[in-house]
Amino acid sequence: MNILGIETSCDETAVAVVKNGEQMLSNVIASQIEIHRRFGGVVPEVASRQHIL
Repeated sequence: MNILGIETSCDETAVAVVKNGEQMLSNVIASQIEIHRRFGGVVPEVASRQHIL
């Protein structure tokens, strides 16, 4: 059985597919951490603009 895991937060989204609870078939992370680093934290206006890209 394949399991799809999805995790989201204000600055990252990640998905993974695991086969039989043992073998990771795929793992992808989309992150905005570097974009927000220069501001010292998440800026909602900047984050919202990144969501439409």
